[in-house]
Amino acid sequence: MPTLIDLRRRIQSIKNSQQVTQAMKTVATARYKKAHRLVVERRPFWHIYPELAISLTQGLGLIEHPYLQKRTEKKILVVVITSDKGLCGAFSSNLLDTAGVFLEKKRKGSEIKVIPIGKKAVNYFKRSPYQVEKAYFERVEKKIPEVSQDLSQWLNYQFVFQQIDAVYVLYNEFHSIIAPRITLTKLLPISAALEASAAPQVSYLQPDWEPEASRFIDYLLRIYLQNQIEHFLYESQAAEQASRMMAMENATRNAGDLISDLVLLLNKIRQASITRELLEIQTAVEALRQQGV
Repeated sequence: MPTLIDLRRRIQSIKNSQQVTQAMKTVATARYKKAHRLVVERRPFWHIYPELAISLTQGLGLIEHPYLQKRTEKKILVVVITSDKGLCGAFSSNLLDTAGVFLEKKRKGSEIKVIPIGKKAVNYFKRSPYQVEKAYFERVEKKIPEVSQDLSQWLNYQFVFQQIDAVYVLYNEFHSIIAPRITLTKLLPISAALEASAAPQVSYLQPDWEPEASRFIDYLLRIYLQNQIEHFLYESQAAEQASRMMAMENATRNAGDLISDLVLLLNKIRQASITRELLEIQTAVEALRQQGV
């Protein structure tokens, strides 16, 4: 049976932890609102831009661009996006479990390379048999434009010069506050363009392009690559903050429940102690009365 002083110390310790989780929830809520607003505002552009780029490419008859060419997947690159920090529930662990299953499935007939983004992914792939080409961590959420530009340029070089045949991205897409949606998407080659041969040919008014159409499309598709990487990073950031907010809310609630249980136990022990002392006093009084004192 714990003593009263032990229980009081434990209750105070849990209250201190509760204050920390409450503060972290407040911070996560503020960051979530900012990230959510950014995602909601940019989603129409992120979702429409690929269709626009592909439609324009098909209309101009430039489907021979390297980004649109399907290849045998002998060399596969997988980008895995997790968080830098913990305290966000199963946000990273569920994603890494999915990544492990996917990579194990693909490694049977292909050479696998990975690019982890976030400390959780970096630490996970340090212990894996897969080759790590690049890694991004340490406050990635503060430098998303720089990371997306650097990664898109590197991917462009590797894919155009056939160092890799396909690029997959695995990330948490923001779906709701309750739980993110683990999403696996094929970034390169652009999968929607693979059906170009089956799509009906539409006649377009051919303007005079300056610069020429092929250079314009090349620039357009490079911008597509960078914007899609930004899309994945911002979606993951919003989902991470939502998961952390919910995890801290659950931790605060659980701390409150634990404090209530400990206070109840403390009161029971204190009441038992008072009752025992009263019985001892009453026993002593009764003994003295019988002795005629």
